[in-house]
Amino acid sequence: MSTSSDLRTLVMHGLRLKGFAEAAAVAEAVGVEPSDAEPMLDDLVAEGLATYRDGRISGYTLTPAGRADHAVRLALELESAGAHDEVGDAYGRFLGLNGRLLSICTAWQLRDGESVVNDHTDPAYDEAVIVDLRALHDEALPICSDLADALERFAVYGPALTHAIERVEAGDTDWFTKPMLASYHTVWFELHEDLLSTLGLERGSEEVTA
Repeated sequence: MSTSSDLRTLVMHGLRLKGFAEAAAVAEAVGVEPSDAEPMLDDLVAEGLATYRDGRISGYTLTPAGRADHAVRLALELESAGAHDEVGDAYGRFLGLNGRLLSICTAWQLRDGESVVNDHTDPAYDEAVIVDLRALHDEALPICSDLADALERFAVYGPALTHAIERVEAGDTDWFTKPMLASYHTVWFELHEDLLSTLGLERGSEEVTA
């Protein structure tokens, strides 16, 4: 049975993954209700673990103290669950696909050796890239499943990635790489950040990132 996270840890984790976001986006990232996330975020602000910026672009972000507290929480959670080996193994398998995902996203955006912007006027070319993404997705799903078996909060990634690729295959291609949307690349990036933060690793320690 996978280990579940308490609400405070989940909300802090969602904010860590998003970096800067409103309560609804934080809640969506970790599968909780916005009505539960917002009061917890306000508590974090009151405690000096997060700040809230109001204006044209509004949102919460963790303070340095909040990031430190979050890191301790994840380390204790991983140790308590006894899931370090399982998450570490899944991370290694994830890295085996990460370079391919980066190449597929580049192929979606650029053509001819990365020298020409893909204007998406060649349906056959785009379809071939989407087929490559589907093949990678089919390999990624078992990794997501194994992570969810280790820690329940990882259970959001398989469905989110599946939703994104199904939207792409249905013709809504913003769901491939568009930022500020739960596109395939956005969710993949957040899974990568989740693995790094869970294992206490830095992104700069890797040779290939997405």
